[in-house]
This record gives sequence, C-alpha cells and structure tokens, in this order.
Amino acid sequence: MANAPTKGHTVKKTRHLLALAASAALVLAGCGSDSDSDSETTAAGGESYSIAVTQIVTHASLDASIQGFKDAIEDAGLDVTFDDQNANNDQTIVASISGAVASRDYDLALAVGTPMAQGLAQSVTNIPVLFTAVTDPAGAGLVDTLDAPGGNITGTSDANPVEEQIGLIKEIDPDVETIGVIYHSGEPNSQVQVDWVKEAAADLDITVEEATVINTSEVQQAANSLDVDAIYVPTDNTVVSALDSVLQVGESKGIPVYPAEGDSVANGGLATYGISYYDLGYQTGEMAVRILVDGADPASMAVETQQDLLVYLNLDAAERMGVTIPQAVIDRAEPENIIE
Repeated sequence: MANAPTKGHTVKKTRHLLALAASAALVLAGCGSDSDSDSETTAAGGESYSIAVTQIVTHASLDASIQGFKDAIEDAGLDVTFDDQNANNDQTIVASISGAVASRDYDLALAVGTPMAQGLAQSVTNIPVLFTAVTDPAGAGLVDTLDAPGGNITGTSDANPVEEQIGLIKEIDPDVETIGVIYHSGEPNSQVQVDWVKEAAADLDITVEEATVINTSEVQQAANSLDVDAIYVPTDNTVVSALDSVLQVGESKGIPVYPAEGDSVANGGLATYGISYYDLGYQTGEMAVRILVDGADPASMAVETQQDLLVYLNLDAAERMGVTIPQAVIDRAEPENIIE
C-alpha cells in the first residue's frame, strides 16, 4: 500500500528479502546438477537431492510457505536443487505439471494449495509428496486420516481458526449483523470454510451471505453484490489472488474486509486471527528433511498443523474502511504484525 509500514514490519520484510536471496543462491549453486537424475554423492560425501516445488497460484501466503519450506531445508544443510512450477490457477496446467513430476526422477515433491496437491496425489506414486496450505486434507481425498495418511503423501494443514476469526469481527464491531463470504464454488478447501463460518456466525446471531466465483475476473462483481456489515475472505486461492478487487469494494462502500490469513492483512485487509504461512512452510520443510535424511515414511507421518495463532492488524486499512479497532485487540497483537 502507499503508506509506510511499521518498523517491525520493515525488519520482518528485510529478513524475508535476505532469506529470498539466500534461497536463490542455493538454487543457483545446484543448477549444475541434472534434476532428472537420481540422488548423487557430492564431493563432500553428502547426498544431493532434487525437489519439485509445485504451486497452484501466486499470492503472498503461498509464496511465504514456499520460502519457509526452502529455508528449513537450507538450515538443515542439505544440498538441494529446487524445480519451481506454477499452475496459475489453471486445472489443465495442474494436470500437466503433475504428469511431468511423475515422469521425472525427483527425490520429493511439494504441492502448495489443495488443487495442486490433488493433482500430484492422482499422478505421483513413486516418490514422497508433501503438501502445505491445504485446509481439509482428508476431505480433499489426500489422506486416509490426519493421523495415518496411509500413502506416499502427507504434509501440513492451514485449517484456520474460523470460530476465533468470526469472534474477532464481533469484538471489533459488536453491532455486526451480517457477514459476506466470497469463495470459489468448485474449491473444496473453500466450501468447508464456509460451513465453519456459518456455524460460528450462528452462535453469534450473525447472518451469512454467500457470493461465489469461478475465476478471478468475477471477484469484484461478487464483492459488489454483497449488502453486509463485513466481508470475510477465506483462504480461497482464487479470491485471495484478486484481493485488491475486494478491498476496492470494501473501501468504497465502507465495508471492513477481514481476510483469513496475515499476509492479506499486510496487503490491505483489516484484521485476522491466524497462522504464519512462512512458519507453516518451514514446518513442512522439516518434514521433508525427516523423509530425505532419516527415511521417514509419509504413510505414517501425521498431518501437522500450526498451534501458534497470532493477531494481525492493519490500522491504516481500518481508517480507510471507517473502523476503530479497540485498544484491547491492538494490545494482543505483536508489533511486527501491526501495519500503520
């Protein structure tokens, strides 16, 4: 946004840029190896690995999870070549990427986002597959159960604390009576969140109004169709990719926009109570290290979640949307998670 971030946010951004540079250097160092070959012994006597990193679409949270994943592997001292591929939210490309991963000799594959994870799960059976940023792995058909995945795929879930998030909306605005939710009608990851929103809202006597889309071009129209007191944006890849469209509507109509994750708050949303996607990706990278180095079996590696939930606030966005955030809420947020 045009306004300057807080000092804490600046420091955090600087650390992130340094991490990006370090990760880029690691990739360049490994470019001389053939990603189609099996693991090779390096001159130092360690193993060299090749990992396919597949992403459903580009947006801040998913990008952060990938950076965390790579940083965890780098911190473990592994020599890894990463092959990054992005489906740009296109199911045809998801299928193409999945087929390519299945046909090449990677040591492991990472799937970021539910549709990408489903694509790899259907095509890749010869190597371990990890997923991250998947809300409902069992419901999406990726694992038998969260405790015992049962196949070659496991990972981390970004199941967000919807009850607490809706409660935060009510705490910020005790008079809220209606909440609008925008989501992709064909994304299972989103439908389960809408169900959670309805359940949490009912307990607070709040009515939920739904607006569905099938691509990013429909997001602004969907937002405009809502006549509500607040808009909640779930971790829907299609909608988050077009978050600016929702924010434009929210700011023009004076409707506060509450995303489900912190990166979208930093990008203009008002507030949320949620996880760090960088930390979630780092946690997934630690799982990758256990598989590659210790020989852990994905079939028996429980799906992991993140327990440390944080309050994210954007005071600048609150001013633009005509909202006063109670001091009690501000006091619960870490300084680096407050945008001013």
